[in-house]
Amino acid sequence: MSDSKLASIYGFHAIGDQLGTAGQPSENQLSAIRAAGFEAVINLALPTSDNALANEGSLVTALGMSYVHIPVDFKAPKARDFRVFCQVLEAFAGRRVFVHCAANMRVSAFIFLHRVLYQHVSIAEAERDLHAIWQPNEVWNQFIQSQLEHR
Repeated sequence: MSDSKLASIYGFHAIGDQLGTAGQPSENQLSAIRAAGFEAVINLALPTSDNALANEGSLVTALGMSYVHIPVDFKAPKARDFRVFCQVLEAFAGRRVFVHCAANMRVSAFIFLHRVLYQHVSIAEAERDLHAIWQPNEVWNQFIQSQLEHR
C-alpha cells in the first residue's frame, strides 16, 4: 500500500495489507482508494467534521465499494459506537477496508482497541500504530482504558 496517491491522504497509515486508515479523503482520493483495491469504506467522522463530504456515501457506493457511516463524537466517544464499529469491521473480514474520520484520531484509537481486544495483538505493537498518528488526549485515554478494562 505504498501508493503515493494514498500517502497524500491526510493522516494516511496502513496496517498490514487489508487495512488503510486516514483522515478525511477528498472526492478524488476516494477514487484512488478504490483503485488501490479497497472494497469498503467506514467513516467515523461526524457529518459536521472538517472537510466532510455531504454525499460521501453515494460517492463511495458509485465507485463500487461498501460504505458504513458510524458518527463518533470526538469529545465524547461511546462504547456503543466502538461495539458497532467492531461488528462492521468483522463483517468485512477478508476484504480490504479503508477507515477514516476527520484526522485519523478516532480511527486510530478504535483500530488500536480492535486489534488488542479482537485480534490479540499486543498492546505495545498496537500502540506503535496508534502513536504514529497521535498521543490520545485525556478523553480518549479514558475511553481506551475503559474498553480495555471491560474485555
